[in-house]
Amino acid sequence: MIGVDDFTAIITPPEAAILAVGAVTRRPIAVGDEVRIASILKATLAVDHRVADGAQAGFFLQEFRKLLENPINFLAG
Repeated sequence: MIGVDDFTAIITPPEAAILAVGAVTRRPIAVGDEVRIASILKATLAVDHRVADGAQAGFFLQEFRKLLENPINFLAG
């Protein structure tokens, strides 16, 4: 990888959406009252609103996050 943390992808016809995924970086995060180091990945989704609305895009990103946080789910049907 070239170490790009995040970027915005541009939809080109005939695409309806495109997912941009940046590099995984280690960053401090707050967990309750503690600070821990976590692996963070930034993902952005550009969607053609003539094809899908923002709520559908949000639901897709939620499912994408669940799969990345629990990779065993890739194997489960």
